[in-house]
Amino acid sequence: MAIDEKTVRHVAKLSRLALSDADVHKMAPEVGKILNFVEQLAPVNIEGVAALTSILPMPLKMREDVVSDGDIQAQILANAPASDDGYFCVPKVVE
Repeated sequence: MAIDEKTVRHVAKLSRLALSDADVHKMAPEVGKILNFVEQLAPVNIEGVAALTSILPMPLKMREDVVSDGDIQAQILANAPASDDGYFCVPKVVE
């Protein structure tokens, strides 16, 4: 699959990667090779194959579901760099 430099720039922008023109020129054929390799997996029949989450069986650890009072707001806010009126203060990120 041929990938042009415009596509590489677009994917880099979406990924928030700063690529120089030289990097973009070098990455286009490399990304194409990766996609060609992935396309080789398309004809593989995976019907009835369970998804693999781990090579070793790992049962979940169970614990008692105990209700606690949870009244530790002051202790939690002590970890915050800034707080106001019982809430965390964070920098504004949306205009």
